[in-house]
Amino acid sequence: MSRQDCRLLIVDVQDKLVPAIPVAETLIYNCRRLIQGAGILGVPVSATEQYPKGLGHTIGELKELIGEAPDKVRFSCAEVLNWGSAAEEPDSRDQVVVAGMEAHVCVLQTALDLLAQGYRVYVAADAVGSRSKLDWKIALDRLSACGAVVTTTESVLFEWCETAGSPEFRQISKLIQGK
Repeated sequence: MSRQDCRLLIVDVQDKLVPAIPVAETLIYNCRRLIQGAGILGVPVSATEQYPKGLGHTIGELKELIGEAPDKVRFSCAEVLNWGSAAEEPDSRDQVVVAGMEAHVCVLQTALDLLAQGYRVYVAADAVGSRSKLDWKIALDRLSACGAVVTTTESVLFEWCETAGSPEFRQISKLIQGK
């Protein structure tokens, strides 16, 4: 995984979904660190919202970092991303780090669609959640079996950074330390 070849995708971290997720505080904290790290290291960030009319918008503390997010009704968000379309300058990024909720529905179906499209998919296990721990675990197991790499937020940030000698290392280190 490299910052030059990677994108970050935040899936459906929305106002009315968050209260149902037992690990929401940790999920939001890690999504925020991933978004901030992506900003430091030049990794493009995208986000989506599942039926915002009924489920609300992306929670404020993340929305202020990512801006607009396309809405969708299909569980997978792969079709609304438009990466490399005429509206966006095409690039060769073929890796996607996925975070958000719910792990066993929108995250799972998005990751499976991205894999089918030829992307290399990484799922930050500590930045995804479901209402049920069993659903979360089964989703991660299934994603791993289907070819996604299950990893952690800290691992993603250090892989993007690559070396302690980089100019961005101190900023990433502060994110890791929670400062």
